[in-house]
Amino acid sequence: MPKTGKKYAAASARIDRNKRYSFDEALKLLPEVSYAKFKGTAQLSFRLGVDPAKADQMVRGAIVLPHGLGKTIRVAVFAKGEKEKEAQDAGADIVGGDDLVEKIRGGWLEFDTAIATPDMMGAVGKIGKVLGPRGLMPNPKTGTVTFDVAKAVQEAKAGKVEYRVDKTGNLHVAFGKVTFDFDKLRDNGVAIIDAIVRAKPQTAKGVYMKGATLTSTMSPGIPLDTADLQSLARKG
Repeated sequence: MPKTGKKYAAASARIDRNKRYSFDEALKLLPEVSYAKFKGTAQLSFRLGVDPAKADQMVRGAIVLPHGLGKTIRVAVFAKGEKEKEAQDAGADIVGGDDLVEKIRGGWLEFDTAIATPDMMGAVGKIGKVLGPRGLMPNPKTGTVTFDVAKAVQEAKAGKVEYRVDKTGNLHVAFGKVTFDFDKLRDNGVAIIDAIVRAKPQTAKGVYMKGATLTSTMSPGIPLDTADLQSLARKG
């Protein structure tokens, strides 16, 4: 039996494995190797020369994409009092305090981003084991623990994405739909590349961006020229 399907094999055959593509070349090739019948999501993956086990080499942050992600973002906010109303007025999909914590503890997870006011983090911490593994735990480093809930909700709705290197030194971040216009997808991608390059820890030694790949839902990865990516970041 073949290890991959015919469509995947055909798509993979269009990619030169001996080549490292410029970002623009890869973006133009991406629709040709994306065979999903639905609107696939474009994703950048990086292999970074950092040691995530060291706190001063953690690469983590968030950025509002110029053209959003191409999907509706469902936002949950942990707040109380005036901040609860502020979140509702800003367009949050669900807002609550201890009641929302209990709802999530019971298994409800129908949201994409969670925001919390600092005074709610004690309660939110009780469901950290539920939110953390799913990448939903609010964190001040990504602007999701804040008293300015209106701004946080608006940014999330506009297409704010978070990125974080995993324990193996890899980082994956979505930046739009394959069906986006080339220029819009490029703008989003360059914004991500610039953010990752600028996030290089001062204590990281040697080669920082060891490898990078462009892919989409159900498509093979396109290997990228890291020198080209860093050049784009410098221009940005």
